[in-house]
Amino acid sequence: MIHQLTEINPNAKIGKDVEIGPFCVIDDDVEIGDGCKIISHVHIFPGTRLGKNNRIFPGASIGAVPQDLKFVGEYTTLEVGDNNTIRECVTLNRGTASKGKTVIGSNNLIMAYCHIGHDCVLGNKIVMSNATQVAGEVHIDDWAVIGGGTCIPQFSMIGKHSMTSGMSGVNKDVPPFAYAGRTPIQYCGINIVGMTRRGFKPEQIEAVKNIYRIIYQSGLNLTKAVEKIKEEIPQCEERDEILNFIATSQHGILKGPKLD
Repeated sequence: MIHQLTEINPNAKIGKDVEIGPFCVIDDDVEIGDGCKIISHVHIFPGTRLGKNNRIFPGASIGAVPQDLKFVGEYTTLEVGDNNTIRECVTLNRGTASKGKTVIGSNNLIMAYCHIGHDCVLGNKIVMSNATQVAGEVHIDDWAVIGGGTCIPQFSMIGKHSMTSGMSGVNKDVPPFAYAGRTPIQYCGINIVGMTRRGFKPEQIEAVKNIYRIIYQSGLNLTKAVEKIKEEIPQCEERDEILNFIATSQHGILKGPKLD
């Protein structure tokens, strides 16, 4: 199950039924969970923790030191959950002193040539399309879909069940359930296809639509829009998710289309 042309440090911890192909390097202080498949030409650096049943394709660099001039060699980690697919030439950096670790959840698809920088936190069931570039300390929540070639700057937030079109330059936080597109990037509607596929009920989808109508079509500033949402939209999980996101956003949320 481990190719003779692979180099594995004797202090690395390798789980059961792990497959490691040729020309891989597994460094000291690495943990690889049961059932992982590392195909070939993969370098896994110290401080990496892989859960179970991850698949890593050729050319990936997993857990290398962060690309941050403030990093001075402090001990940090990269922590990856279960059942992730990490495609060709993906680069995942470990953390810095800021948060101490980069965290990637479970059941994610990270396509070829993506980069995820230091101290990022990714949730579960995210689809990150080819060549997406994610700077340090970005938070991407569950079920987000990121179009190919998207660039996400440091400290950004991408909300649950949102979708970002390909070649986007994210300049504001993308709120939950939103579809972001155009150039420059802006709110284009809700991710109704994704919500429908994931079993959201019509009344839940309608509540999200009404929330974003108030935010983007009422002519109110965001503070007044939030007050109106609290007054007019009955409390529900979707409303709370959106309002909590707005309250914690550092960059502010996407701008909407200009009103006539």
